[in-house]
Order: sequence, then structure tokens, then C-alpha cells
Amino acid sequence: MGVDEGTLAPAARWDIRTPARPGRLPGMSQAGFRDRTSTPLDLPVIPYPAVTLAIDLGNGTIVDTARDRQHGGSVVFGLSPGAVHVRGQNIDCLQIRLSPAVAHAVLGTSLEPGGEGGEIVSLDTLWGREADRLLERLRAAASWDERFAIAEAALARRYEAGRGAVDPEVAHAWRKMVRSRGRVRIEPLAAEVGWSRKRLWARFRSQIGPTPKRAAQLIRFDHAAHRLAAGQSLGSVAAETGYADQSHLHRDVMTFTGTTPTAISAAPWLAVDDTAWAARA
Repeated sequence: MGVDEGTLAPAARWDIRTPARPGRLPGMSQAGFRDRTSTPLDLPVIPYPAVTLAIDLGNGTIVDTARDRQHGGSVVFGLSPGAVHVRGQNIDCLQIRLSPAVAHAVLGTSLEPGGEGGEIVSLDTLWGREADRLLERLRAAASWDERFAIAEAALARRYEAGRGAVDPEVAHAWRKMVRSRGRVRIEPLAAEVGWSRKRLWARFRSQIGPTPKRAAQLIRFDHAAHRLAAGQSLGSVAAETGYADQSHLHRDVMTFTGTTPTAISAAPWLAVDDTAWAARA
């Protein structure tokens, strides 16, 4: 019996591959996606607390609807990229998620709002010819395992070269935010690392991208979004993730996605997470 592509569940649409073993670069995770269908795709991206490299190996386009721009090939988007869609047909894509502390060293910059390239930028803008060579090798690879190895080696070389390493205090602040799932106050965190609030705010934003407050909000939103996608009620998710009430959670969902908690609970972008990012970075 043939597949009814019009009614195919989001997770069933994709052939998803992940590395067989953990990589050597901390804070990096990879997943390969190949569309099983031939139907056109228009997939809204849900912001996630990691810097994402989307390396197109087929026929896809990243559309930044907030800025009316289109990107083909390999792109990088930051922690809060705004209204972004993946569009195309017969999608074949390698996604790499990087902890922002690792991403700053790998990319040599943060993707701060108003910074170089804004929050979405083509990889060749950052790496030049090196990005083209990486894409050529990935497309020529015979298997996903080979692709994963090529990508990890390329990113590990840049990380180990020490380009743009973040301050230990900034890395500690990020780890504390992740461990607390975004439920952390900035003033005590600054005191914990021995800095003023103003200094932590400035260094964090220059190296990670958003402000510490915005980063913590995104981490908490991500935790809530995955609970909503798992079928939990709006009220229970708001209470368990530290929101003042349902309206507070609703506002954060609108801020990060431009849509409602009901829409988030059925978002195709989140439907594949248990398969693609079972051990989320």
C-alpha cells in the first residue's frame, strides 16, 4: 500500500539518522534528515537554546520571513532567529546544534542582533572557501556516518584552534542557566562569578548573542514547549516551568514563535525531537 503523503505524521515524514556514538566535541550534536515524500515543505522553525548549522545537501531553502531574505546552501541561525521557515522539496539536510559557548569558538563570532550577518547568516560569509570545501565533502560522502565524522572533524579543528573562546565566567553563567532550565536571577549569578551585573550583561551579550535575561527566557520557553508537545496541559506546564500563570507562558510563546501554545503543541518541528535529539545538547 502506498503512503498518503498528505496525511503523513510529521515524525513519519523524515528518515532521521544520528551518530552511533557520542562525539569528541562537547556541546555538539548532529542529526541527518531526508524527506521520505515528494511534497513541498514549509516548516516553521521553533527557536531552541543552541546555535544551529543547517547544511543543505539537497534542495532546501531557509527563509527569514522577518527580514524578507532567503538563504540556500549552509546557514547558521542563532538562539532566537525570529520568523524562520524551511522550504523546499526532497529535503536532504545535516543539522548541527552547538552550545553557544562552543559556537562562539567554532564560528569566531556570536550571532547577536544587529551584529555581523544578524541572527541568520550563510556559513560561507563566516568561513569563506572553507565552507564550500566542507559542503563538497559532505555531499560526496557515501554514508551518514561519514558525514557526521567529516562535520565533527571540521568543527573540532576550529574549536581547538581557539578562535573566539568565551570567558570562563560567561560559560559558567550559561551552564547555570541550562541546569536551572532558565529559572535563574541575573544579579546572584553575576555575584557568583565575581562580576558586576553590568559586566556580565555586556560580556554575555557580546559572546553568546542575546542578553542573559533573554537567554534564560529562551531556555525556559524550550522546556515548556517540549512539555506542551508531549501533550501536557497549558496550566500544568506553566506551573511546572516557573511561569506566573498561563497568560505569562502564552506571552512567551508568542514572543518566540508568533503563534499560540496550542499551535506549539502540534508543531512538526518538535515532533521529531525524541528521535533526532534524544540526548539534547
